[in-house]
Amino acid sequence: MEKKNITRRNFLGTGLAAAASVTAINTLGSENVLKQVPVKKNDEHPFNERTYSAMPTRSFGKTGYKVGILSLGGQATIEMKGTEAESERIINRAIDLGVNYIDTAASYGGGISQLNIGRVMKNRRSEVWLSSKTHDRKFDGSMRLLEESLKNLQTDHLDTWQLHNVQTMEQLDQIFAADGAIKALEKAKTEGMIRNIGITGHFEPLVLLEAIKRYPFDSILLAVNAADIHYLSFINYLLPEAQKQGIAIIGMKVATRGRMISTWTPPPLEEQPERLRTPKPGTITIKEALTYNMSLPVSTTIIGVDNVAQIEEDVKIASEFSPLCAAEMQEIEFKTLPIVRQGLYFRRWDLGA
Repeated sequence: MEKKNITRRNFLGTGLAAAASVTAINTLGSENVLKQVPVKKNDEHPFNERTYSAMPTRSFGKTGYKVGILSLGGQATIEMKGTEAESERIINRAIDLGVNYIDTAASYGGGISQLNIGRVMKNRRSEVWLSSKTHDRKFDGSMRLLEESLKNLQTDHLDTWQLHNVQTMEQLDQIFAADGAIKALEKAKTEGMIRNIGITGHFEPLVLLEAIKRYPFDSILLAVNAADIHYLSFINYLLPEAQKQGIAIIGMKVATRGRMISTWTPPPLEEQPERLRTPKPGTITIKEALTYNMSLPVSTTIIGVDNVAQIEEDVKIASEFSPLCAAEMQEIEFKTLPIVRQGLYFRRWDLGA
């Protein structure tokens, strides 16, 4: 065990964490324009002029887009029924604060997330990079979902359309079959309905590793947080190859629906969804959670929020971001050891762990 730990630490200390620090430092030095003139608008991309005075920015892979290090995810309140007014307040406030990337999916809330975001996109589409997903593995089903997504989001195109939560090699084979979903993504890109093709997942790193070796994806949305290195690590097994290929990397599951955060109090077990059930409170702060992810070599980190106050707090953390050193990252990782299962509830847990 000690030998494995040293190997892992050497990798993090001399490889990934160093790369994260260099990336972040370069971002703060050359891409972040807190004290510079905002980057000139590229007519091919959305443009939120507030981003450049709000937080550091990073290159979004090879797309030429500059994305803020904090982005808004379309879950939590935004995917809940009956939250129309609060959802619109959250989305508008996020954009006003400089967020220039929003992620959603056809499946979030059974379509509610896209509807809530769409009411804001009707008037503010040009200010944010908009990403959605298909959870269907076939061509026909995916094309139907795209039509639904465009309608609900009140837009004529997506900046990125992604394969949603690819978990197994069997699913990957379905996607790349003659009638698979990848054909839908390619057709949609050719016809201008989408501009970039992405893949997402949080279940099994080696499946996604195989996916990005099979196909030149423009982006990958992957689950990384401070507990990641303890089990089926995306940081160890997937992130280096994504970096090598120059893919735009988006981090998610940073706080695991709040369950990693020390201020979270577990509801009674019978009131919790079975896959999320835990009696333990979180062990790290939201600042530690976000700063850890932002110190990784990712383009941006998405997070869902419950209310406007949370997105305001998160943007403030992003505005004050300074990359962590390897020792600081290890300290946060250590704090998550007692809550690995709840921090990584979305992983493949069929190994008796």
